[in-house]
Amino acid sequence: MAKRDYYEVLGVSRNASPDEIKRAFRRLAAKYHPDANPGDETAEERFKEINEAYQVLQDPEKRARYDQFGAEGPQMGGNPFGQEFGFGGFGDIFDIFFGNGSSGARRNSAAKGPDLRYDLTLTLEEVLSGSTRDITIAREEVCPRCHGNQAEPGTKLEMCPTCHGNGQVERIRESFLGRIRQVETCPQCHGGGRIIAVPCKECHGRGHIRAQKNLSVNVPPGVDEGTRLRVAREGGAGQHGGPPGDLIVFVHVKQHERFTRDGDDLWVEEPLSFAQAALGTDLKIKTLNSEEMLHIPEGTQTGTVFKLAKQGLPRLGNSHIRGSLNVKVKITVPTQLTHKERELLHMWAEMRKEEVSPEDKSIFRKVKDVLGR
Repeated sequence: MAKRDYYEVLGVSRNASPDEIKRAFRRLAAKYHPDANPGDETAEERFKEINEAYQVLQDPEKRARYDQFGAEGPQMGGNPFGQEFGFGGFGDIFDIFFGNGSSGARRNSAAKGPDLRYDLTLTLEEVLSGSTRDITIAREEVCPRCHGNQAEPGTKLEMCPTCHGNGQVERIRESFLGRIRQVETCPQCHGGGRIIAVPCKECHGRGHIRAQKNLSVNVPPGVDEGTRLRVAREGGAGQHGGPPGDLIVFVHVKQHERFTRDGDDLWVEEPLSFAQAALGTDLKIKTLNSEEMLHIPEGTQTGTVFKLAKQGLPRLGNSHIRGSLNVKVKITVPTQLTHKERELLHMWAEMRKEEVSPEDKSIFRKVKDVLGR
């Protein structure tokens, strides 16, 4: 079953601020928490849904991927939830309400880098044969000077004296419900667990630098508009030694001036004169990569479709299967006729007893008619 929209689950608009999202989550979580609804499986499922939506929308990167790609977006950067959601005592919910949650991972633990998007436009000729395209992307890379350590080489990192390397601090406060345990990001090390006395001169203590990377992307034959190609480990740099993300290449196909695409098949409209249609002919048809002879039988009507097998596009994933080229003929009518052509057409119309506009006789025909009286 398709998942409900996360914004709808929390009852907020798509441009809701982080504070609005957090307030909506607190209100709904208090209402549907299993401890507040013992034995109610519906409430438990609702709470899981609320929790799942919040875990995505409260994270800027996951939210951005969700807004761009939908429900599958957060998974492009790995498991969107990091761990399973269990249900403890009623007091556990205040860890979520008033802090980062005791279930949250330390900020200085290894994490996979973000996935990146690149839009690539191809021609139909490239779709037919496949191609290798050289591209340039901008991304975050591990700093070559400090190797992601954030500190200037030769200097030491010290454990944060406030959180003792945990990246979080715990506070207890009293309320009318009793003692509330509140977990917050350490204000001294900002969640890193370490104190950087001398930041790296290259990355200024970030551990990453912004850089451009040249890549060659292999595009298989048969791709279509919207096809996504994943290039492993070519995305943004990981955090604290984590692996880099992936590069997701979104394929776009440029409209062709001659052919129209329908899946693996191609369509083309070919002009045909009245004489060719009536008497039949052999046409030389230009395909995407060659020329083919097409026999037109006599008496062909406008709009007739002829199929050239295996002259379309290859099927993605199995290039040995190839679609057809469908040739739709259109009989053209000349807009300008010579006197001789008009006379011949009038003679033809008279033979078939068809009504046409009166003939504008030439001087020669008029003299001939007078002499023949």
